[in-house]
Amino acid sequence: MSTTQSRGVTARVVAARRGAGLAGAVIALLLLLAAALGLGAQRADATPMRAAPAGAVHAVAAPTAPAPPKGPAAPAGAGTVTVNVGGQKPSQSLTLLLTITVLAVAPSLLLLVTSFTKIFVVLSLTRNALGLTSVPPNQVLAGLSLFLSMFVMGPVLSQVNRLGIQPYLHGTKTRTVAWHDGIQPLRTFMLAHTRPQEIALMLRAGNLRNPANQAQLQLTTLIPAFVLSELRAAMIIGFIVFVPFVIIDLVVSSTLMSLGMMMLPPVSVSLPFKLLLFVLVDGWGLIITSLVHSYRGG
Repeated sequence: MSTTQSRGVTARVVAARRGAGLAGAVIALLLLLAAALGLGAQRADATPMRAAPAGAVHAVAAPTAPAPPKGPAAPAGAGTVTVNVGGQKPSQSLTLLLTITVLAVAPSLLLLVTSFTKIFVVLSLTRNALGLTSVPPNQVLAGLSLFLSMFVMGPVLSQVNRLGIQPYLHGTKTRTVAWHDGIQPLRTFMLAHTRPQEIALMLRAGNLRNPANQAQLQLTTLIPAFVLSELRAAMIIGFIVFVPFVIIDLVVSSTLMSLGMMMLPPVSVSLPFKLLLFVLVDGWGLIITSLVHSYRGG
């Protein structure tokens, strides 16, 4: 190798060493700079965490309790407002339903718990005793019996309305209390016109024990006993009404037999005499007066 080539190689080696040294210096400078930045950050973070000097006490304020809520203030100049929620007064729909139910069972109530049955049976027996089959017609007898029943039952129905129906409609009594108070006048009326024998008959028929008093007697026992008593009283009155007309039939029949008029029906001859006797003694007035007084103790 020549001298010139040796010098060139040596120069390149020296240049490479110089470049490596420069790069190392730059890297070392960057490392020092990064270390300096990291140390500064650690010092900044560590500054608040310094321990308090001995004997120093930090005062911590206790949390204050929340204030109680205040009620809403009344509006200025406004009056009081009362809202009735959940009262005892029945609604219109319930009242309508009860009215329809009462109208549906009204015929049964009319026949079983009023004086209608007795009056109608007595009037029918009177018509049969006169020998009239269709005069007066059933509609007339039923209408007359209905109005007479209303006349007899008027005080009782007024008490039922005053003690039970009106307080319930106005909300002053509950349904149970209104039923108990309203049924009492009707129970008193039926008990006053029911024989103890009929009550005992219904108790024995149903295998029921004798109640301690009349207040404990169930309506399912009292109502049939009342109807039986009414039918019995109606039959007794009918028998009394029949007796004079039967006597007239016997007199007319024996007279016709004695005169030899066996082909002439006795009924056609006795009917005018029955009508005449019934009109002369004011038969309808006597029967109606007797029926009304039988319920009022006259």
